[in-house]
Amino acid sequence: MKLSIVVPTLEEAGAIEATLASVRPAREQGAEVVVADGGSRDATRALAAPHADRVIEVPRGRASQMNAGARVASGDVLLFLHADTLLPVAALAGVVGAVRAGREWGRFDVSIQGADPLLRVVATFMNARSRWTGIATGDQAIFATRAAFEAAGGFPDIPLMEDVALSKALRRRSQPACLRARVTTSGRRWERGGTLRMIVLMWRLRLAYALGADPHHLARRYGAERTSA
Repeated sequence: MKLSIVVPTLEEAGAIEATLASVRPAREQGAEVVVADGGSRDATRALAAPHADRVIEVPRGRASQMNAGARVASGDVLLFLHADTLLPVAALAGVVGAVRAGREWGRFDVSIQGADPLLRVVATFMNARSRWTGIATGDQAIFATRAAFEAAGGFPDIPLMEDVALSKALRRRSQPACLRARVTTSGRRWERGGTLRMIVLMWRLRLAYALGADPHHLARRYGAERTSA
């Protein structure tokens, strides 16, 4: 069983080295690392190159970048890691154990790094909601067997909620493995927009998406409300 870790990046020179350092233990145990860059104008690709097996440049868009990374990856299990998220040391063992136990997909619990105490509350509710609903977020480092990922159609090419859409497609096949090992993701987007304000915004967007709103409209709304903070 080979694991491929796909990292989508865009202007992540400040974070990518720490992220790939967290992946090193898995890579030393045979995991492959593919960085799919969406056209960064900073040093992201140059900084990533020494720590990855492949760095590719593809059209911008996190969903399409992750799909492109999956296409060139050689693993039969795929893990999608955001560029500001750190894997736990035992990540490879957790994923392999889940797949060998018969799970086709899953995710990790998450901790959110930042100064605001509310971020711990956000992470707690995110983990609990994911267990209850069987839906994972990209911050939780979603993984899936290649067979399940391809049968689900990969990430839909939408600018927001691609993680929710993929989770729903995978959930139709099986419930996820909810690993208690924690990835650590940056709280920068929460703190930049105001944590409480972002909590309310994300719940509103998720509700709108569940009710059938166009993800393209939601992405424009998300961008507008973040920049107006």
